[in-house]
Amino acid sequence: MPKNETITGGIGFLGAGRMAQALAAGFVRGGLVPPAEVIAYNPSPAASEAFEAAVGPGAKRAASASEVVKSARIVFLAVKPYNAAEALAAAADEWQSDKQLLVSVAAGVTLEALAKPLPKGAAIVRVMPNTPCLIGKGACCYALGEHATADQGADVQRLLSAVGFASETPEKLLDAVTGLSGSGPAFVYTIIEALADGGVRAGLPRALAAELAAHTVAGAAGMVATTGEHPAALRDAVASPGGTTIAGLAELERHGVRSALIEAVTTAARRSAELGKS
Repeated sequence: MPKNETITGGIGFLGAGRMAQALAAGFVRGGLVPPAEVIAYNPSPAASEAFEAAVGPGAKRAASASEVVKSARIVFLAVKPYNAAEALAAAADEWQSDKQLLVSVAAGVTLEALAKPLPKGAAIVRVMPNTPCLIGKGACCYALGEHATADQGADVQRLLSAVGFASETPEKLLDAVTGLSGSGPAFVYTIIEALADGGVRAGLPRALAAELAAHTVAGAAGMVATTGEHPAALRDAVASPGGTTIAGLAELERHGVRSALIEAVTTAARRSAELGKS
């Protein structure tokens, strides 16, 4: 499918919270679907109103989950994990396994669990997005269920690419993805806060220190993503012999920052696996 061609058949959302709003707005902003082809159901009127405002004039508000399924070829499940089975059961009677695709962003809910409330043969894709999708800078991975076709996978790739980076992966790796990119923004926010605190301690005004820290992290991340160079090579290019950077790096090693981040990711991944089994 050409990159600039819209995705036909309508896109629906079961759930209209912040992630649903970010995804839908990104799809519209990327020219993949017009607002009039987007429909969402959420029992909260406030969430429904916020969804309409985020997506734009013409976005539709459904009265039920089944109405979403009747109206959309691709349906995003964007509810809390503990509400996933109930939401799917409410939509199951209208599901057409030969025509529709379910894309779940419910954290920890496996492809097997997603399939249970739906008719046999339902095409399902499980996605692990992260909160920077809200500003079009997300990092998403997705796993195809056994009945999802290559064309449906291509649709998901195009949709997720409208809100950031997207990559297909086996489902068994999604817990690791959760630990890294799903939980990772919180780890980076902690790093930004600490860098700003260091700037304040060194004499910078708080507001300036916060701005410098945020832009420094964004710029460094952009260097890794844009150049394709290994982070260690980029780091070494900054660290002059006997200079300020190598002195600071020695302190990071002394305090175990690298080990702490590795443990944070692996612990979050373990917790994701535990939640998937509960």
